Amino acid sequence: IARGKVRDVYEVDADRLLLVATDRVSAYDVVMAEPIPMKGAVLTQVSAWWFRQLEGAVKHHMIAADADAIIAAVPALKAHRDEIAGRAMLCRRGTVFPIECVIRGYLSGSAWREYKASQTLAGEKMPDGLSESIRLDTPIFSPATKAESGHDENITVGRMREVLGAEVTAELERLTRIVYGRGRDVALKRGIIIADTKFEFGRTREGEILLIDEVMTPDSSRFWPATQYEPGRDQPSFDKQPLRDWLESLGWNKQAPGPDLPPEVVAATSARYLEAYRRITGDDLPD
Repeated sequence: IARGKVRDVYEVDADRLLLVATDRVSAYDVVMAEPIPMKGAVLTQVSAWWFRQLEGAVKHHMIAADADAIIAAVPALKAHRDEIAGRAMLCRRGTVFPIECVIRGYLSGSAWREYKASQTLAGEKMPDGLSESIRLDTPIFSPATKAESGHDENITVGRMREVLGAEVTAELERLTRIVYGRGRDVALKRGIIIADTKFEFGRTREGEILLIDEVMTPDSSRFWPATQYEPGRDQPSFDKQPLRDWLESLGWNKQAPGPDLPPEVVAATSARYLEAYRRITGDDLPD
């Protein structure tokens, strides 16, 4: 029923969806022709791991992310076991709030670029004298509009209230801070700084608010190795950095179609995702 840059969404019934994370990879909003092996499984299983850690703290949409458990719940999928193994998640269905709940613990990426230009973040005034990648004393809730294509656009919390109402906005910020706080602390013990991340929430027909989609993955978050952290500069990261670095070296115009990816770049990017999974969960990705 829907297809994003990475995920394909299938309707199971009125109450359930099947989310399948493919190995597609995008850079600068262009989907590359070559897939990144195991990327979809990493995204699904990292999210599933986080959902399990968050039990009791926040309600979420995951029913199952194990292929056999999914098939037990939806027997019609038995013939597709190899296609869904590792990369599919059976989920509760809801209406998605049209706002990305971004939270930033460090000043980096688009937030740093805006601050450097105007000393603001999403139009809100920030203190003087901050440097790139600096840790923020209090993480900043920085919502964004959800874009079907292209980059999401940062908006003020005031604008979010206009779209969703004050009560829902306050609840989504509260949940965002809970999830980020837990994730940041867990990841740091494993040698990863979650500099920033974005969450999505939905609401069931009964009115229950759920954490949905992916949670603190290399695609939705900025992961930095803690041992290499040094404020005042850009940081190395556990994501598709090998791909971006190679694309930057080409002088590519960042317009579709993307250039053909050489095998060594594909392999390096896949290895970076698998390493993120190992660091976060403490285990290798199951076969």
